[in-house]
Amino acid sequence: METVTHDGRTIAYRHATAGSGPTVCYIHGAGGNHRVWVNQYGNSETPPAVAPDLSGHGDSDDVSTAAGEETLDAYADDVVAVCEATDATVLCGNSMGGAVALWIALERDLDIGGIVLADSGAKLAVDPDFLGTLREDFEAAMETLHAPGVLFSDPTDELLERSMEAMRAAGHDVTLLDFETCDVFDVRNRFASIEVPTLALCGENDPLTPPKLHESLAEELPNGIYREIADAAHMPMLERPDAFDSAVRAFLSDTG
Repeated sequence: METVTHDGRTIAYRHATAGSGPTVCYIHGAGGNHRVWVNQYGNSETPPAVAPDLSGHGDSDDVSTAAGEETLDAYADDVVAVCEATDATVLCGNSMGGAVALWIALERDLDIGGIVLADSGAKLAVDPDFLGTLREDFEAAMETLHAPGVLFSDPTDELLERSMEAMRAAGHDVTLLDFETCDVFDVRNRFASIEVPTLALCGENDPLTPPKLHESLAEELPNGIYREIADAAHMPMLERPDAFDSAVRAFLSDTG
């Protein structure tokens, strides 16, 4: 792991320089860490990759912020610092990570060549019953998320364990902060101004951010493209990595 320090905190990231093309910065979702991108930074056939642990996740320092814009600002600053340290020019975010990517495009002066919104959206409302469970019973909330057909269409034990291990490592407070931030995230009245080429990439069985939302995203963005990954739910980069990586490579090739 490498690190970069900004605003008094140190952010850890995994950097893989193998492959060709622009460097892609992969941004994890709520309660995750850089390891959800193991198939992207561990594959010589994928573009050069950098995968940070956002503040409070993985090996990165924590930050004290309120849910919503304050947390988005902190996470956006984490990603910008890593991108500037590694010359990453493409942002790829899963779920909350996609919200961070959109926030950077709207609120930060970073030279971005492309965006991949992987099972994400311009609004990420969270089911109130799930939020209530998460506030009261962390383990029960994790069981709900990791039920078949939610994060994964047809999960293996290995996929479930990897995802649950990351959330347990992040802990209750950080995971709750992430989901509360997702719940108030809403840039539907602004995101259509983003002219950067953007791929709306979605698992066909995703119940949290369904394909129809990604189709609408692609239609409303000036340079939006929609792609669907078969036999996958909310985390296709883990569940169907070959198809996910192929879609990202094709997008980078098509957009130059």
